[in-house]
Amino acid sequence: MATPINAAPSAAFSLVRNIVSARSLAALLFLAVLAAGVWAWRTTPVDAFPDITPPLVQVFTTTDGLSPQEVERYVTFPVETVMSGLPGVRQVRSNSSFGLSVVTVYFEDGTDIYLARQLVSERLAAARDAIPDGFGEPELGPLASGLGQVLFYYLDSADGDLIGLRTVQDWLVKLDLQTVPGVAEVLSLGGFERQYQVNVRPQALVQYDLSMSEVVTALERANLNAGAQYIVENDEQYTVRAEGLLRGEADLRQVVVKAVDGVPVLMSQIADIAVGGAPRQGLATMNGEGEVVAGLVLKLIGANTTAVIEGVQARLDAINAALPDGVVARPYYDQSELVGQAVSTMTTALWQGALLVGLVLMVFMGGWRPGLIVAASIPFSVAFALIAMRGFGVSVNLMSLGGIAIAIGMMVDGAVVIVENARRHVSETAHSDRASVIAGAVTEVLKPLSVSIAIVMLVFLPILTLQGVEGKTFRPLAFSVILAMAGSLVFALVIAPSASRFLKVSRAQAVSAGRIDRLMGRAIGFFVGRRSLAAGLAAVMLLMGGLAYTRLGSEFSPRLNEGDILVRLTMAPSISLEAAGETVTRFERQVLERFPEVERVVTRVGRGEVGAHADPVNNAEAFLALKPRSDWVTARNQAQLLDQMSEAFEDFPGAQFNFTQPIAAATDELLTGSRAEIAIKLFGPDTDVLARQANRIASVVGGVRGAADVQVEQVTGAPQIRIVVDRAAIARYGLQVADVLETVRQAVGGAQAGQVYDGVRRFDIVARYAEADRDTPERIARTLIEGPNGERMPLGALARVERIEGPRQVTRENGRRFITIQSNVRARDIGSFVEAARAAVEQEVDLPPGYLVEWGGQFELQQQANARFAMIIPVTLALVFVLLLMAFNRLKSAVLIVLNIPLALVGGLVALWASGLNLSVPASVGFIALFGIALGNAMVLVSFLDRLAVTQRDRRALSVTGALLRVRPVLMTASTTLLGLAPLLFADGVGSEVQRPLAVVVIGGLVSSTLVTLFILPAVYAWFAPAYPEHPQDLEIQGGPTGSQKTAPELG
Repeated sequence: MATPINAAPSAAFSLVRNIVSARSLAALLFLAVLAAGVWAWRTTPVDAFPDITPPLVQVFTTTDGLSPQEVERYVTFPVETVMSGLPGVRQVRSNSSFGLSVVTVYFEDGTDIYLARQLVSERLAAARDAIPDGFGEPELGPLASGLGQVLFYYLDSADGDLIGLRTVQDWLVKLDLQTVPGVAEVLSLGGFERQYQVNVRPQALVQYDLSMSEVVTALERANLNAGAQYIVENDEQYTVRAEGLLRGEADLRQVVVKAVDGVPVLMSQIADIAVGGAPRQGLATMNGEGEVVAGLVLKLIGANTTAVIEGVQARLDAINAALPDGVVARPYYDQSELVGQAVSTMTTALWQGALLVGLVLMVFMGGWRPGLIVAASIPFSVAFALIAMRGFGVSVNLMSLGGIAIAIGMMVDGAVVIVENARRHVSETAHSDRASVIAGAVTEVLKPLSVSIAIVMLVFLPILTLQGVEGKTFRPLAFSVILAMAGSLVFALVIAPSASRFLKVSRAQAVSAGRIDRLMGRAIGFFVGRRSLAAGLAAVMLLMGGLAYTRLGSEFSPRLNEGDILVRLTMAPSISLEAAGETVTRFERQVLERFPEVERVVTRVGRGEVGAHADPVNNAEAFLALKPRSDWVTARNQAQLLDQMSEAFEDFPGAQFNFTQPIAAATDELLTGSRAEIAIKLFGPDTDVLARQANRIASVVGGVRGAADVQVEQVTGAPQIRIVVDRAAIARYGLQVADVLETVRQAVGGAQAGQVYDGVRRFDIVARYAEADRDTPERIARTLIEGPNGERMPLGALARVERIEGPRQVTRENGRRFITIQSNVRARDIGSFVEAARAAVEQEVDLPPGYLVEWGGQFELQQQANARFAMIIPVTLALVFVLLLMAFNRLKSAVLIVLNIPLALVGGLVALWASGLNLSVPASVGFIALFGIALGNAMVLVSFLDRLAVTQRDRRALSVTGALLRVRPVLMTASTTLLGLAPLLFADGVGSEVQRPLAVVVIGGLVSSTLVTLFILPAVYAWFAPAYPEHPQDLEIQGGPTGSQKTAPELG
């Protein structure tokens, strides 16, 4: 036993003995932690994935009727300029399209989003001063993220009244849903905004000697309310109200425009009054059956996704009861299903891993009592981690649960060491004071056990310092692993010693253990007697690892399978909104006909309400909701389905396609500006040159093996009608440019002339020429311009009206124009694809001066992650080495343990290569985890060998003896860790793609590190062993890192 009864007990021994004796307190602690863990599980926010959106603020500016180049000049550039000097700004990206400017300001990681929005809001005042009057008012975008689009719905109605449905959406459904806690904003899509249209007849303007400005002024003056304070009558106070608001079409017809000889000219005499739809830049279609009205719910950053969705769904049920007859709001996508699937993937892996670990414990521990004690550490550690996650604000998601699943096998390591050592001491000692015997056993392994678990926790600490996407993704995983291992340490030091008093050791167990010892003793002795062979085997393993590394591909991270598909369509830049709607409707019909796996298709064309999208009308996104996997007939998995769809629509007339997933597309666009895996950005000053060179690059990239869905961003080819004022002509008539352009704006574009109120609802009044008088350039040229003396001239006499081709949109990054060539990668890793594509572009494309190429997308994220890992991995190893030195106080022992790491990495590399996986961020995290796992067993083995080395001169015998003492714990901990990870290896649910590389690396490395620990380390230990003391009989042994003193005879 560790402490003789007649010896003065150490402070550690006394403390441990008190813990062993406090069985009731240990039981209460165990039950309390389990109960609190259940509470934490039910109250902690639940998400599908960690939110990887960087701190960013979007500024939207709506500019009625301005072309992309004018939006860039008058709106985007002033906003970009004032944002550039903000503290913490990392990048400013903008998109200028017809009538809309979107400026996205990216801040450094760690910036508080509310502070960022405040800084941007303060600078917008300066931007507003720089934007000309009438060119829009910049506003902040919603406080949401890439994962913020939590629910989509559409209004199901048989009558198909797109104006009426949009009114119901804007004034009933949307306003009610925005009151749900956690909802940032609800955006409308599709249909027409209700508008009172005053369609003026130009002939009537001539007949009654009127101008458009007079018509607009008359409408404004006829639509007023006024307050006139109050009067007092008979001691009562009456508020005086003067009402003159227009109430509808009838009132609009009666508006007096002017009087001629006392006879009023009414609005109905010069214009047709109608209720119509406002001009729009987007629509929504569904299932190839035509247009629908839809809504998009955005959640606040940090809100509980599940709680928000549940609140929205409950509110939708209440809203449906109040909607007009025949109108029902039906969700067609929500993240709750994805959240449930992601959580289910991890919880399934958790209980399967726990079950497998429990079974192997029963076998190795040789009885149900020790097996049950050790297995109890799993629920305790999981509950401990959940409680801490709840306290630190870490949500339950794929990665945090994945961290617990990864640790499931390691959670039992501490309890295994405690229970196994306690059982060995109980079986070897006949003393009646069992508490003292167990306390001695625990004290003996207290320090190596604590240091071993501390190392596992330590190797995950640097992951908490990661920044960027990889930091946001894997910090929850590292955090949960650290918390679970902390829980396992508490269990091992508090619960397991007390529970060990119930251990019983039978003769059969001892005989079984003896057989295992004899078998392993022969194998260990074989290698110990042949040190050169063991060293050679280590060299061969290193060679195999190096060979496997050279054959591995690379990528940022495997794509998560979200369970749904998003298809991005790019059509001709000159296409109209109606023609684009017809194109996507044909696509929807064909998708449903060709692929029975698709249950529903809802497509957004162009942009909806400002706040979520900035696409021009030639871009569309089709959301494909898939049936359950059991109903699939043409594909076995989603990757195969994507390949088949990509091939099926390769020659679809009028559109190019990019197949991705909803959340992936949203996050990719926010992170890299592209919705594809590879984004090649070509920077340069001239839009036409950019377009030509981008097409050349796309042609080259398309020829590289693995390229799929190669597309060039459409920035040119948009038809425009340009009106160029003839200054000499207007000078002859005494006109100013403003006189001409104001009339054009009012007559062609329309002038808002107040609003019609219906309760709290309000609808714009817009006056302009009737459509038949402004639908061609020739008719626009006949627009009448009034001179200073009342004379009227056609616009064609004062300006040149011509058709030209202009830009569809202008994109900029940090003040530089650029165009994006995007591509997905299939059947090849991203790293080698980019290497090949980059070489091909450099060889075949000769760019003019002032133009340069940058490679982004997933490849850019991969490069950033590699740079960060290159910094934190050496730091991790250095921290581990320092901790080992502090624990052992011997350089050779620390070096011997650390030498286990490269041999453990060999197993991980070979396993990655054999499984066909690429070297990715999850795999890198797996290698970091492997540092701690591989070192744990090696450290405890070396600590035993160091203690034996000062009592035995025969180095071969002590190596075999020390290794045999650790055979069962080493095999047990390796088996439990391996089996705990096995469910992640074979899982196929949502999120399993990200966890699989990590599990493969750890399992492969665990196999090689276990072989190294049991056979190679004992064989080469003689080269690292401490010197045998001259007078061992007088020596009190420190026992390596245990810190407990034992006399030499006790080691026998």
